[in-house]
Formats: sequence, structure tokens, C-alpha cells
Amino acid sequence: MKRDEEHAFAREQFLQLLRHKQIHTVYQPIVSLKDGIIAGYEALTRVPEDSGFESPVRLFEYAEKEGLIYPLDRLARETAIRNSLAMGGRELLFINIPAASLQDPQFAAGKTIELLRDRGLKPEHVVFEITERSSIHDFAAAKQVLEHYRSQGYRIAIDDAGAGYSSLQAIAELHPDFIKVDRSLVQDIHLHKTKEYMMETFVAFAGKLHIEVIAEGIECEEELLFLTRMGVHYGQGYLLGKPGTEKADVAPGLIQQIVQQRKLHDYAGSAWAIEDLTTPIQKFDRKTLISEVANYFKKNGQAAGAAVVSDEVPVGLIMRERLFQQLAGQYGFSLFWNRTIDQVMDDGPLIVDEHMPVETVSQLATSRDTNLYDLVLITSDGRLAGAASIRSILEYITNARMETAKVASPLTGLPGNLQIHRELNKRLQENKRFSAIYADLDYFKWFNDRYGFQKGDQLIQYTADVIQQAIVVCGRPFDFVGHIGGDDFIALTSTDMPEKLCVEVIRRFDEGVRMFYEDEDWSYVEDRSGNRVATSGVTLSLSLLVCENASPVTLEEISQASARLKKRSKSQSGSVYVSARIGLPAKEDGEPVGSAYPNSSSS
Repeated sequence: MKRDEEHAFAREQFLQLLRHKQIHTVYQPIVSLKDGIIAGYEALTRVPEDSGFESPVRLFEYAEKEGLIYPLDRLARETAIRNSLAMGGRELLFINIPAASLQDPQFAAGKTIELLRDRGLKPEHVVFEITERSSIHDFAAAKQVLEHYRSQGYRIAIDDAGAGYSSLQAIAELHPDFIKVDRSLVQDIHLHKTKEYMMETFVAFAGKLHIEVIAEGIECEEELLFLTRMGVHYGQGYLLGKPGTEKADVAPGLIQQIVQQRKLHDYAGSAWAIEDLTTPIQKFDRKTLISEVANYFKKNGQAAGAAVVSDEVPVGLIMRERLFQQLAGQYGFSLFWNRTIDQVMDDGPLIVDEHMPVETVSQLATSRDTNLYDLVLITSDGRLAGAASIRSILEYITNARMETAKVASPLTGLPGNLQIHRELNKRLQENKRFSAIYADLDYFKWFNDRYGFQKGDQLIQYTADVIQQAIVVCGRPFDFVGHIGGDDFIALTSTDMPEKLCVEVIRRFDEGVRMFYEDEDWSYVEDRSGNRVATSGVTLSLSLLVCENASPVTLEEISQASARLKKRSKSQSGSVYVSARIGLPAKEDGEPVGSAYPNSSSS
């Protein structure tokens, strides 16, 4: 009897909460990990302290158990929209939808559209989050419902991905626009290799399906920077903004770090920057008369276009042919001749930083509805530096790929010796400090003889991946990785902390190399002379040569210094790196001093 009374009391409390609409909504920002801008807000339901339900989770669990999930979900959705912080524009409103609500005949009905209009929103501003913890029993029916609302413009997210067993099935069946990765995979991701690998899988998987990834529960800078470098699209968590009822602001320091770390991801391994294709372009202030611009094109028949600037910052593009087409129309001269150029310019040209990789610019250009002969405007520190045509960019990439294919390693796809020498010469000519890291596997011949050439090739490919991944995490934009041949590699980096990069390479290598041993316990190997050497497996020797470039350095000097370092590194047991400096000022001439460092666990 007492249990019946408790049940009746709880039901009355629940119904009263619905009747009086006692729930309210707070909003947590979702931040772009490309530029630090707030991309949207997730609506989170909150209940009064005296409601009898200790948390929103308990409230929804009770509603689903009692068969009352539909009215509660509709109230939560209406409250979220009515008080939304997203007021149109680019910001999105993320609304949680229990899986059971997909069967609600009134789900997202006409009333929702009316509420959106009242707040200046459209269906394309709304993302329905389907929580993965609420199992979807009938994917075919759920997919049919979601496709109906997707056709109206709504977008779909799978929430809590990674928290349960059916994540991949939900993603595969429902084809969402976003995957929200559960905080259990995000927390301390920089410290757990398994979490890192799982997140890499989500990012790679999502990229192939054109899905964007949102990492939930970011609470420290290390997590944020690590996720940004991995290429995760968006972040959410207390570090970026707590749930509230007012618009949020991301700390300027965090925005700056996000932008810097994103460049590391976007530019890592890129050999060519768009600045290599930059050519001068005529510029006009936005208030210049159209007649002056037209006369310039008449006098300069080879000029395809001109940039429009405001205080040296590009704001538009005017292409020769389009301008003359407008002037050639009926009343063209009388209508436009004495107007300013900003009234007819293309105010949405492609504008890129000079350090952006050529391939990235090509992808941006070809994804736009533009003419092959249009110009891309290039900036340096935000100011106009020049331009490049889309056609020249595509031709450059085609030629570069053909050249790379001729000399690249067929096993790893990395640049070979010809490109390595070119890259070294280029860095020496720039007279800037850089570091060369030579990597060599220890006891690779023993491994290859014992397991066969197929396993040997896999180990070489693994080593190439390790070096490239470490460059993304600890390197700089336009760092270079090459395959000298066999089990020898080289990395050229401009980072101020090359030692940290070496430690990261060793850490990644040592943590993963044992998967190649098929659970065998090695006690020794044989060197090339057939002598037994006590070791637990294949190790990695790194030779770190810091080229200060304060005095002239030649390729031969780099080669000789690296050979000495290699001999020292391979004389020690375990995965190690040794370092030295060359190109020091004349007063510091003499044999470079280097130090040996054991593996990352004790360095």
C-alpha cells in the first residue's frame, strides 16, 4: 500500500511539473576547434530543487518508465526553443531527443516551426541529438522519421558516441551530420593511448562519411589542444563554457591556442605553401570609381583581375571580364560609370593566408561555385600580399604530384632522397634555425629474417606513421618527413623544442612496436655479425642535429655530424636519442656537445 502511495505521489508531482511548465533550460556553447568561434549551443533541461526529481536524468527515466516521455519531451523542446540563445545566423541549437520520442506522432510538428519563427530560427538552425544511451530498437522506423525531418532542413547528431555498444550501428544506420563523442573518451585523452586511437578512428571514420565530430566534456587545456591537433571539428565542456542562460565568450587566450594548434594539424607534412605561387596584383580602395578601374583594365590588357581593399585588407575581387560584361549591358555605362567599385565587386572571394598549403587552397577553391580563371587573394598578416589563379594552383599540384610519384618511396609514400636534399638545401638557404632528426631501427635485419619481409614492411610503415603523427603533435607547420631508404628516415623541423619531438617519437614507437612480436618474449637478438645482444625487441635510435645557422653549414657537414651521432645512439641499449649542434657562432666553434637520452619514460 505504501508503495502505491509513493507511486501516486510521484506521478502527481510529475504531472504538476508538466501542467505548470516548471522545467527551464540552460545552454552550453559548442566551439569550433578551427577558429575558436562559438558554433552553437546545446539546450540542457533543468528541474526545480523541490520538484521531487533530483536531476533531469531521473526525470526523463521516470517519464519513460511511466509512458509519459512524449509530453515531457515536447515541453523540454518548446522551452529550449522559446528561450534559445541561438538567434539565427551561423549559430546552431542542439536539442536532445530521447530515442523513444522518434515514435511520437507530434514530434517536431507544426508548433515547433512556429516557435522557431518567433525566435528568428529556421529548421536548418536546429540539430536533434539522439542519445546513444537510449537504445534504438527499430532503426528502419527511426531512419524513416529522421529522413522526414532532415528533408525539412533539420540536422541530426548521435550523442554519447563511444559510451555504449551500438555507436557504430547508430552512425551507420542513421547517417548523422554530427557525432558527439562521450566525455569518457575525452577525459585525459592526452595520457591514454587507447583513447587516442579510438578518437583517431572516429575522426577518420567521420571524415570518410562527411560527418563532423564534437568532443564533449573538455575540462583542461591539454585535452583541448590534443583534440584540436587531432583534427576534431568542435569541442564542448566546462573549459570552453559552462551551461547558462546568457551568451558565452571563449577566452581570447584559448582562441589563440586553438588557431595555432589547428594550423599544426592542417599544415603538418605540407611541402608547398600558397606563398610559393603568389604573384603581384593591382589593388584599389573600395571607394575607387568604377571608371578608374575600367580604364586600368583597358590600359593593361594582360590583367585578369584586381583586388579591392580597405586599409590594405582585402574585401573584394573584381574580374576584368565580369566588369566589362556589366558595362556592356544596356545603360551599363550610365548606371555604373560614376559609382564606386564596392557596388559591383565580388564581396565573397576566396582569401587565404600565405602559409596555407597549396592543396588546402585547391580544395577550398574547387568546392566553391567559381570560375577556373578566378583569382585567389593571398594575405600576409591579414594584409594583401598578392594573388594566384585557380588554374595555376591546379597545374602546380598536378606537376608536383607527378614529380613526387617519380621519387617517393613506394613502400611509405614519403619523399625520397632527391626531395630530402632539396628540402635540406632550402632550409640552409633560408638561414633559419632548424633541426634534422635521423631515425634508424635497431635489429631490423634480425626482425626481418625472423618474421619475413611482409612483417618487415609493416614495421617500416609503422615507423613512418609514428614519425608523422609525432610531427602533428609536437612539430610545426611545414615540417618535413622523408624516407632515406630501408629502415632509415629523416624529419626536418622548425620547432623550438626538438627534444620533445624526439621523446614523442620514441614514446609512440615503444608503445606500439610490441604488437609485431606475436606475443613472443624476446630475450636476445643477433646483430649483423651474428653476435647475441640482450634486448626485449626492436628499438629506435634517433640522432638530433640542431642546425643553428649562425655560421655557414653545408650538406656534407650535416651528413658527417649525423653519422657521428648515429654511431653514438646505436651504441646504447633501448630506444634513445642523442643530440648535437652545428652552425654555431664563430666564437663557439669546436666539436658540438651532445647528450644521450634514454626512452621517454626516463628522459
